[in-house]
Amino acid sequence: MGNNKRDDEGGSTGTFRRRIRAMKTRCMLFGPCRRKTIVLAVLCGVGLYLLHGKVSHSKGNPDGRQRRSEGGIFGFLDAFRADESAGSASKHHPRIHGAVYKEVTGNFEPPREPSRHGLGEHGASLTLEDWEKAAVDKSVREYSLNLYGSSKISVDRSLPDLRDPQCKHWHYPENLPQVSVVITFHNEGWSTLIRTVHSVINRSPPYLLKEIILVDDFSTKHYLAKQLDDYIRTPRLRGVVKLHRTRRREGVIGARTLGFGRASAPVIVSMDAHCEVGTNWLAPLLSVLASNRSYIAVPIIDVIDNMDYRLYPQGDGRLARGMFDWRMDYKRVPGLPDRERKDRRYKTEPYRSPVFSGTVFVMYKSYFFELGGYDPGLKMYGGENYELSFKAWMCGGGSVLWVPCSRVGHIYRVNGVPPYSFPRDTFSNYRDRNYARVAEVWLDDYKDYLYASRPHMRAPSFNIGDVGRQATFRREKKCHNFGWFLKEVAYDLLSHFPHPPKLVMTGEVRALDTEFCLDTMNQVPVGEGVELTMYKCHGSGGNQFFRLTTAGDIRVNEFCLGQREQSVMITACDSPHVIRDWQHSQEKSILWSRRQNRCLERSGLKILLSACRKNFDPQLWTFDDPFLLDTLQVA
Repeated sequence: MGNNKRDDEGGSTGTFRRRIRAMKTRCMLFGPCRRKTIVLAVLCGVGLYLLHGKVSHSKGNPDGRQRRSEGGIFGFLDAFRADESAGSASKHHPRIHGAVYKEVTGNFEPPREPSRHGLGEHGASLTLEDWEKAAVDKSVREYSLNLYGSSKISVDRSLPDLRDPQCKHWHYPENLPQVSVVITFHNEGWSTLIRTVHSVINRSPPYLLKEIILVDDFSTKHYLAKQLDDYIRTPRLRGVVKLHRTRRREGVIGARTLGFGRASAPVIVSMDAHCEVGTNWLAPLLSVLASNRSYIAVPIIDVIDNMDYRLYPQGDGRLARGMFDWRMDYKRVPGLPDRERKDRRYKTEPYRSPVFSGTVFVMYKSYFFELGGYDPGLKMYGGENYELSFKAWMCGGGSVLWVPCSRVGHIYRVNGVPPYSFPRDTFSNYRDRNYARVAEVWLDDYKDYLYASRPHMRAPSFNIGDVGRQATFRREKKCHNFGWFLKEVAYDLLSHFPHPPKLVMTGEVRALDTEFCLDTMNQVPVGEGVELTMYKCHGSGGNQFFRLTTAGDIRVNEFCLGQREQSVMITACDSPHVIRDWQHSQEKSILWSRRQNRCLERSGLKILLSACRKNFDPQLWTFDDPFLLDTLQVA
């Protein structure tokens, strides 16, 4: 940022400006200039500018082609005004996170993508024939997305521009830092991985993209061996794409750390392996970092449908921020609060967010390691995005900024579950241990709200390892406490996600003298909810782990038990259908609604709320509580 003036004054464009200023000075000192002299100076200036554009048009141009189509003197004047605005700011056009908004087209704006025809072009949905359904289903089972359909779409497909039109008028510094894009993967589908790589190459300024680092996290798919080695040696990718392979499964966290360490550019871009970047995605992110090296810049994440590959914005395109509930499940909260809106001049300005999802983020490599990198005790997947967010906000004087003019499409897996297994343990156990490690280090006493929401984390067998090294880092860096974070950064978190109530009972709800327990069967409620059912007790918690709270509700995961006519439903906890007066009698082995005087009853695998009957077997339940609730200190 501080070098903008010097860079603007260099080269033939700067020479032209200096000569114009000198000519003005001579006119003021020695009287009126002759018309012939002025004409000659202007013509020389035009020639110098056009020569400058011819020899260096690829430097500030994202794709190496001329950006403006007007041509002639009007094109020159428009270009000159745009170039002036990129390097200077004024009270009418202030610099905002390194960028300047002007009425003319931005200096990094590429031409419109050429018209292409084919399946999935321009982000359109893919339509397949009925006879292809078996192949689709097979690929969904193997990859948790429709890889069969993806393979029919060009890896260079065109995309619609989902940005707000205002984004086309931002001007960014020309001397932005180079980036290393780090993409980690394990058994990723070929077409989704290669489309991610091509997307980055196609839509990034060549002089800013130093390298793409692929980190293969011990994949076993045959096409990710020699076929991938050969592919990255093709002329288009040679020298740009570099491949590193782990010697054992490291998970997303370990693989990213390896890739960040190998990066040779000053800025690292972390990206999932099933993304497609949008128009002019990189400069807005780098401009934020150029204004403050302690920022973490995050693009707006759009959705690539995991079945038909249609590209569309989340939440109807409304701006949103990243938050979490007290289970530490990531939440995208739509809308900006007044504290974020009040000082904004433009609706496309970057804005603060408490946390980010981890899908794509950009930061200085040196800053990442100054923050201690990732906690080595975080294994495989989960929680690393929270840890990095907390470190930036609470320790390094940094911030997490979401950048509306940078957009990246992302494929969310079917049911949100990775399609592969994890070594030695399950996905959810790795995630939960990571959440607990982050909570122990960064949440202070607020960690008990996590344990109230996930009581199994208090089980004696739940071992998160030693967090002393991370606690020492926090103490030595004199980091803020979590109360400060809630007051200054996530100031509206409690209005969206109130503290959970205390727990009365937890565990599996088992039909007396049977092997069957209440079970959600992985159902996600919509509308009034979905019916609760039963399944053979497995003792692993999860969908069979229920919590009776002091608020009178029964919770499972982030949902509550409600009622529709006689049926017991799984529904959102803020739904009017939630039953909020549950009682449990260990002596009588019943669960009942006190107000209705109706008891929980099973009819086959169906769960009902019926008139209570004494010693009636279908209404008898045990609520097993294997965890130490007296260790919870929830206010």
